[in-house]
Amino acid sequence: MARWQCTVCGWIYDEKDGDPDNGVKPGTPFEKIPDTWVCPVCGATKDQFNKMND
Repeated sequence: MARWQCTVCGWIYDEKDGDPDNGVKPGTPFEKIPDTWVCPVCGATKDQFNKMND
């Protein structure tokens, strides 16, 4: 499971946690999130996220 960080506000999408408050189930790979999804903190689009190297 990977983590992705918003380059605008720094919020982290963790694939193991998902974003259930916004319809993304835990375990959902970032690539499988609908393109209409945006950062729940600042509204940035998916292309404004970078994969983190843990």
